[in-house]
Amino acid sequence: MPRQVFLYDPPDRFVAGTVGEPGQRTFFLQAAAGGRVTSVALEKAQVAVLAERVDELLDELVRRAGGETAVPAVAPPDLEDSAPLEVPILEEFRVGTMALAWDSDDERLVVEAQAQVPDDENPEDTLLGEDDEDGPPLLRVRLTGAMARAFAKRALLVVAAGRPPCPFCGLPMDADGHICPRANGYRR
Repeated sequence: MPRQVFLYDPPDRFVAGTVGEPGQRTFFLQAAAGGRVTSVALEKAQVAVLAERVDELLDELVRRAGGETAVPAVAPPDLEDSAPLEVPILEEFRVGTMALAWDSDDERLVVEAQAQVPDDENPEDTLLGEDDEDGPPLLRVRLTGAMARAFAKRALLVVAAGRPPCPFCGLPMDADGHICPRANGYRR
C-alpha cells in the first residue's frame, strides 16, 4: 500500500491540543488548511520535547542571524490560538518518530511526524525528504518562523495545563489527592 503523506505547506492552523480530563488526556497534533484537517495522536512527552526543540531551533536561528531574520524572538500576539481542536477528531495514526528541519531557502520550519511501526518491521528512517513509497504514514507541516513560535507557545501551555504537582513529592495529584511516597503512603 502506498505511503500516505499529509502535507500542509503552509497550514491555516497547526496546534497541539488534548481531549479528556487531566490525568486521562490524549494529546494530538492537528493541522488544517482548505477545509482539510489531519489529527495525529502522540504522548505528552513528545509534545513537550517538540515544543522545546522548536523554540531552541528558532532561538539558534535568531542568534546566528544577529536578530536580522524573519523569525521573531517571541510568538506574535496576533497568531495566538487558544481555540479547541477541530471536531470531530479522527486520529489518522499514533506518532512514533518526529523530525525538525529549517529550510533556509523558503525560511520555513519543517515538522514531520511519522506513524509508529511495529517492532518487528523496523523500517529505515525516511523522514525529511526521503519519501519511501511503502513507508508508514507521515504528517509534514511547513511553518513560518512566526507560526512555529505560536505553535511552541501553545504546546508548552497545553503540556503545563495538566494535574498540579504535589508540594511534597512533585508527582501529579488527582482531584481527590494521591498516595504520596514522601508521606509513607498516606493520601494527600
